[in-house]
Amino acid sequence: MNHTDNANIFKALGDENRLKILELLLDGEKCGSELLEQFSMGQSTLSHHLKMMLSSGIVKSRKVKTATYYSINPDGAKKAVEILCEITGIEKDSAASECSAQEEEARKPAVRQTGSRPNGWLL
Repeated sequence: MNHTDNANIFKALGDENRLKILELLLDGEKCGSELLEQFSMGQSTLSHHLKMMLSSGIVKSRKVKTATYYSINPDGAKKAVEILCEITGIEKDSAASECSAQEEEARKPAVRQTGSRPNGWLL
């Protein structure tokens, strides 16, 4: 396990702006100028974020003339999931089913305790 490489992957995911960039890239490939329009930051700051994401492998790029297009790298995303499972000791398949179970639980109506009912519970 290479701790430096692993830390770089999670560092790339550990910033609010980089998470927003990933969210924008969910809709597909975007050029740098399209991404820049979505943020109130300078071009050099966006470039810094993209460089971190590229070096982590989570994002990939391609150049067309003077423009650079960015997209999510499926292999890099899979690697991040595999590393998280490895360092937490959770098998990848069980992690996916655990996430599904937690999502199912989150959809259920909230139950809270109160003293206003004889049994102490209120939906």
